[in-house]
Amino acid sequence: MKNRFYDLNTYFRNIFGCRVQKITVDAGLNCPNRDGTISEHGCIYCNSKGSGTGAHARGLSVTKQIVSGKSALSRRYGAKKFIAYFQSFSNTYAPYDELKNLYDEALSVEDIVGLSIGTRPDCINEPVLNLLQNYSKDYLVWMEYGLQSANDSTLILINRGHDFECFRKAVELTKGRNIKICAHVILGLPGEEKSWMLETAKAVGALKIDGIKIHLLYVVKGTKMEEMYQNGSFRCLEQEEYCEIVCDFLELLPEEMVIQRLTGDPHRDELVAPMWALEKAKTLSLIKNTLEKRDSRQGKFAF
Repeated sequence: MKNRFYDLNTYFRNIFGCRVQKITVDAGLNCPNRDGTISEHGCIYCNSKGSGTGAHARGLSVTKQIVSGKSALSRRYGAKKFIAYFQSFSNTYAPYDELKNLYDEALSVEDIVGLSIGTRPDCINEPVLNLLQNYSKDYLVWMEYGLQSANDSTLILINRGHDFECFRKAVELTKGRNIKICAHVILGLPGEEKSWMLETAKAVGALKIDGIKIHLLYVVKGTKMEEMYQNGSFRCLEQEEYCEIVCDFLELLPEEMVIQRLTGDPHRDELVAPMWALEKAKTLSLIKNTLEKRDSRQGKFAF
């Protein structure tokens, strides 16, 4: 591989032959970890926006969000094609007809070549997977399952509301449908040693899924994590420390797995710590430089 890891832009160019960008969509959906089904508090790092843009609350339809995103991303990156990325909260957590209308609306916009659906592994069912499988005949479809850690004690601590076995079952139910599968993991979760994080890499790699997003745990306002940070019971990773762990993590992943993300994108006005989380370009450069210094690559130590 030209790069030392298989990045998303390369993956898209291999398929479409041009620059493709994901457009974040806020569909105004909810989460069972916030509406009382599992919990009313959510994961300890998640605030009331659910990592979203708040566009739905501002009255912007799916179509308006995508059209606006197309314009901005075309100017910035020269993108020709786009993926509608349903990001905020759990985007399979609604009645079938509502979901179908949302997905249909997104796919009706010109130059949309696929869907990426962010959700929880406990929020899927056969009818919705069948719907997405049907879309996959004509579009690229990704399911993005939030895992965060393969360690069940960590999942309890962060109030995730499901265990690793739930994630594994969701992956198995999704396989064989021409739907690509991406796992979200977070590095630096409270109580996790580096060895625990690397066990997550091994566990995810063993499932032979298609992609992964690696996130930095950063602290945002209005969360349980903020309380833990302020009272001194939680320490954020340092920038160099995080980059070293990311490289260790990449070395354990299969070389054909698409690396969709290597760090997070906090909203500046919500971020409490670490402030270096805003230095995305520097973080990415450090990761690439570390791999170079090691003469290493994704998959070097994968089984």
